[in-house]
Amino acid sequence: MRGIFVTSTVTACAAALTLPLLTTPTGAATAPAVRTAPATGLSGVPGSTRSLPLVPLPGGDRALGGRTAERGLPPREVEPFSLVGIVWDSAAAELRGQAQVRTRAVGSRRWSAWQDVQIHDDDRPDLDSAEGASGRRRGATAPLWVGASDAVQVRVRAETVTDRTPEGPAFPVGLRLELVDPGKDPAPGPARPQGQAPSGAAAAPARAAGEPTIAASPVLGEEEAATSAVNSLLAPLGATEIPARDKDGSGADVAATGPGDAPVKSPPQDPDTDGAADVDTTDDAADAAADDAADGADPGSRYVEGGGYIGPRPRIVTRAGWGADESIRERGFVYTKTVRAAFVHHTASGNKYSCSQSASVIRGIYRYHVQSSGWRDMGYNFLVDKCGTIYEGRSGGVAKAVMGAHTLGFNSNSMGIAVLGTFASSTPPTAAVDAVARLTAWKLGLFGRNPLGSTTLVSAGGNLFKKGTKVRLKVISGHRDGYATECPGDLLYKKLGKARSTAARLQGR
Repeated sequence: MRGIFVTSTVTACAAALTLPLLTTPTGAATAPAVRTAPATGLSGVPGSTRSLPLVPLPGGDRALGGRTAERGLPPREVEPFSLVGIVWDSAAAELRGQAQVRTRAVGSRRWSAWQDVQIHDDDRPDLDSAEGASGRRRGATAPLWVGASDAVQVRVRAETVTDRTPEGPAFPVGLRLELVDPGKDPAPGPARPQGQAPSGAAAAPARAAGEPTIAASPVLGEEEAATSAVNSLLAPLGATEIPARDKDGSGADVAATGPGDAPVKSPPQDPDTDGAADVDTTDDAADAAADDAADGADPGSRYVEGGGYIGPRPRIVTRAGWGADESIRERGFVYTKTVRAAFVHHTASGNKYSCSQSASVIRGIYRYHVQSSGWRDMGYNFLVDKCGTIYEGRSGGVAKAVMGAHTLGFNSNSMGIAVLGTFASSTPPTAAVDAVARLTAWKLGLFGRNPLGSTTLVSAGGNLFKKGTKVRLKVISGHRDGYATECPGDLLYKKLGKARSTAARLQGR
């Protein structure tokens, strides 16, 4: 892994609780059962994370090999929240069984149907990275978006004990429910015609119907300025969106990929047509330049004449645009050497959101990744909603090789794109698949990658490939190609061929 930690030096000028608040006697240590973490973001966006312990449930205490069969939370009224998840103390421990929640919408007296929570959150930092080895990291399920709710009930059932059941407790230590209030969207700033870019920037396409109005930026704090400054070659400081740019001008974006990356012409890469993953089990990782040559590219080079093989830049909503609270993430940014591949994910957070709620969903996932799971920042490099809007994910610059936490074992020299929703049995919207194609045509093009081709990545260790294994992967891969998981869902995975061909066409191949 080639990770470089860069510390930024940029500086720039609901309802009340329906249950009694827990208190601690004077002089006593605060109990960890309830954690409230309110904060104020860039545009004064409030949000909070509340943690409630999951306890043995009445009638669910039958023995399973000496283990409690069911834990959860009886029906309970709480402060409003919109996203839930379950976490536990050790990231190395597993939750084995089934978890379900049901909620009650704010203003309603009716409970929802029970909804499954995906037990394994398969998107996570590499184990040998500083982030993966952090003592703050916790075990976690995938988050689930439930919409504005003020009551919740949870049940977690242990797997049935058989002769093949692994030894150890059915429930990991510290099992608790996380209730995330993503807060309100940033307040709208000065009005400007729909789709009009900030002064001095190229015009952006009109927004999709139902898409939230993006706020203009207020005066920036230090971390907000640092987050925005890494995109300063693409949009003004404090911009809430990076405007679209046509293919003829997108080649200039290579300058934003990082220092020392001069645009140089390189030949096209040949697509891999066998469709199989080629695995080299040698432990000695080849130099990245040699791998570039094997992929048909000159090491570190770009082909940018007249836009070359770089697709048009799509419009991207920045972290300021969706209301990221920069105070909760770790300071600074972490980069790898290049971007060799894009891994496509689904968030497994459900499909019950509107496009006007997308920013709220993203703020909820962000808080869950950072405050609940203990990561340094949002795990994904980009997110895409059902209307095809593209959002900046992990901070560090949309054009740069930012180290994410999305595909355990393959976070180095790759990027992660998460489509908001669950696509195991639901068809992903065409707008979302097209957005993945537009984003990869541009971003992979900046690093000389052919969306129809294959590339070599070295595993940092996971459940499919041991550490040090050189793996031949599609340049646009699904999460399941690098890790044993259902992600990105069968129906989204089947759309990746279309995304590859569309991305290649947008690159001019």
